[in-house]
Amino acid sequence: MPVTLDEIVARTRETIAVNKEATPLELLREQVANAPPPRNFFSAVVNGHGPGGMNVIAEFKRRSPSAGVIREDVDPVDIASRYENAGAVAISCLTNGPYFGGSMEDLAAIRGGTGLPVLRKDFLVDPYQVWEARVAGADAVLLIAELLSEGQLMDMLILAHELGMTSLLEVHDVDNLLRVQPHLGFPHPGYCLLGVNNRNLATMETDPSHVLRMLDLIGEHIDVLVCESGIRTREDLERLCSHGIRRFLIGESLLIHEDPGVALRELLDTPWR
Repeated sequence: MPVTLDEIVARTRETIAVNKEATPLELLREQVANAPPPRNFFSAVVNGHGPGGMNVIAEFKRRSPSAGVIREDVDPVDIASRYENAGAVAISCLTNGPYFGGSMEDLAAIRGGTGLPVLRKDFLVDPYQVWEARVAGADAVLLIAELLSEGQLMDMLILAHELGMTSLLEVHDVDNLLRVQPHLGFPHPGYCLLGVNNRNLATMETDPSHVLRMLDLIGEHIDVLVCESGIRTREDLERLCSHGIRRFLIGESLLIHEDPGVALRELLDTPWR
């Protein structure tokens, strides 16, 4: 049976409960003081100078429910360093263990081993996870709109801002886009990006043209738009760029390559340095 989003969220809540027992929130609050200062993820993605004007958040993950095992026995710092050398402006690190083989240790290692800002990509349903992310050194967190109520979304946006982190506010469908648009730039401009995921998390199906059908509604927010999932070829990038999209989150198509850094360099068509 294919993994469902409800199953992932239920397992996530179980993990949070265990983590809260092991490390109470009060202890996380104390540990934040020892975390490395946040890097400016928002500026790197919006104002970065990626090759050809294309700013890529390159992703590290070991496996996924849709693809299965991608790279099980691998050094996250090595992969992230290859991405950095190939022109990525930021790194996305999957920290979900049961379904993606990730961990907070992966995130902390990447943050300490590269000069790029790092996104905690996970299924965040509790503010506790935002504190966890900051303690591990995350510079940004992914907030998936369809998992969060209005109140939860506002609380996490405020908390991330208070901790100096960027929020990547992700939507897939039009209803959620319309719901979150008023909150872009909340509680302060320069801390919130809009992600459109071309993957439907309910079915795990991906359509790289999905984002294009939403551009009219996105309007002026295209300046903070990150296109996620389904980007596999140079032609995919060029097509999206022709519509004004310049910021991307790319992972699986790079990680299946023998050398993900080479794959990113070829995708961006950048000369060797």
